[in-house]
Amino acid sequence: MICVDTNILIYAHRKGTAEHGAAQAAIERAATHGRGWGFSLPTVCEFWAQVTHPRYPGGPSSAAQAAGFLDALIRTALARVFVPGSDFTHRLLETTRELDIAGPRVFDVQIGLMAIAAGATRLWTHDGSFVHLAGLRIEDPLS
Repeated sequence: MICVDTNILIYAHRKGTAEHGAAQAAIERAATHGRGWGFSLPTVCEFWAQVTHPRYPGGPSSAAQAAGFLDALIRTALARVFVPGSDFTHRLLETTRELDIAGPRVFDVQIGLMAIAAGATRLWTHDGSFVHLAGLRIEDPLS
């Protein structure tokens, strides 16, 4: 299963980005992947916060545009939304302590842990410094 990171969703949504076409193609590949695909609930929130922000480059997306994009991925492209399980907090604290995670990299850990718990083995991101977790291969589908 493939987990898609926030930046891929943003690029696919925002036509004005240089990565738009490549990100759309990546989502199409993920959607036809035989073992399924999806993204984490924090990715949904991060996507929303970015694309609807009043100061977003090129202007913000409306709530209806952001919701429509995500809804189409879930309903039409059959994306799963990964949510934290009952042991998530324990796993997050244990993993961040083991990896000595500081600052905003904790967001990578939460996305990765939810992906692993959902059965993902690959995480697609355009973030070259995404935190590496055992059992989750980090790939840049735009390169």
